[in-house]
Amino acid sequence: MASKTVPYVSTVAELRKIVARWRKAGERVAVIPTMGALHEGHLELVRRAQRKAERTVTSIFVNPAQFAPTEDFDKYPRTFEDDLAKLKGVGCDLVWAPRKDEMYPGGFATRIVPAGAAEGLETDFRPHFFGGVATVCTKLFTQTGADFAMFGEKDYQQLCVIRQIVRDLNLPLEIVGVPTVREPDGLAMSSRNRYLSADQRARAITIHHVITKVADAAGKGRGLEKAIEDGHAALTTAGFRQIDYVAVRDAETLKEWSKKAGRPGRVLAAAWLGETRLIDNIAVPAAKR
Repeated sequence: MASKTVPYVSTVAELRKIVARWRKAGERVAVIPTMGALHEGHLELVRRAQRKAERTVTSIFVNPAQFAPTEDFDKYPRTFEDDLAKLKGVGCDLVWAPRKDEMYPGGFATRIVPAGAAEGLETDFRPHFFGGVATVCTKLFTQTGADFAMFGEKDYQQLCVIRQIVRDLNLPLEIVGVPTVREPDGLAMSSRNRYLSADQRARAITIHHVITKVADAAGKGRGLEKAIEDGHAALTTAGFRQIDYVAVRDAETLKEWSKKAGRPGRVLAAAWLGETRLIDNIAVPAAKR
């Protein structure tokens, strides 16, 4: 009887043995880094990966290095068996599910410290975050030997940071950004959405409405400051208890953006609804000619 789940391995030795067999057959490999609690956005990353490579590896590892002591590491949703079944459904070839002591064995002491695109925005509120992400992703790339790595644009600053790391360290793989997958009302899919109550879920869409209006003002080249100010007010009225940022940045460097520079922009926002921190972003529309 066929298995209902995708196969998984938990040691680097097992992983590399399988990847070596694929390599010998001339097959390319794509990795999809995740922390589990998979939703349709993750599954779309797998589908996109299948267009790029003959083999796909989805990692499931809740990375302690990117959580501060006050954050939700212990209660982060873990749905491993359900995740395996979902990945089987979309034809993923293998799950890489290392234990903590396999990823960070005793005596582990080397970390990646990103700057550039990692400075500001998320770092202003989670200074530990990108160091943990950069280190674990670099390890995932070298462990899998992947040709491609798939990242959702929903975590846009993270995507920029990972691209920078690969570029700076001359890592031999391509980082592929995949557009954000959204709920029918526009809310970006996220593993943390399951924390929201029904009332909070109804209010959460405000963050998407806000960044859409800010992006429209930025694209028109007028009323941007007012749009950001109105966005803060709209989030507060909707019940968001803390607004970390609503900002327009250069779409590649994440430095301050100006329409006069003629470069693409990105609106990014992060805010707390109850105990859940939501992030979202959207491209500034190109100027009409």
